[in-house]
Amino acid sequence: MWPVMHDLSISGFQADALFASRLQRCDEPSVGQVRQAIATAIREFGYSGCAARVAQEFGDHPETAVIRMRWARAMAGAEFADSAPEPRPASGGRQVAGRPSPAALGAGNRFTRRRAA
Repeated sequence: MWPVMHDLSISGFQADALFASRLQRCDEPSVGQVRQAIATAIREFGYSGCAARVAQEFGDHPETAVIRMRWARAMAGAEFADSAPEPRPASGGRQVAGRPSPAALGAGNRFTRRRAA
């Protein structure tokens, strides 16, 4: 059995919503149609409802669900790639979230020490 992988990113949620929507690949949807379908599915089913529909389809029709999810992920990634903000450091050169930079940690901590060979 394959391990379960969870995609908790925004694009993952959008792909689930597009997968659960009524929009079809053969419709050759525009950017506006894809965004509208995602918004409608999220309003109609919620995030967990979209995920449940994805799971149901993968259980009932795994062969076609794989094809639809590939399409949904590609469309969601392409349609929303422009709107993603560019990461930038906060004032003073510090990072806003995530791991601190090695320079901020100092030379003698466990993140920057080298292992003895």
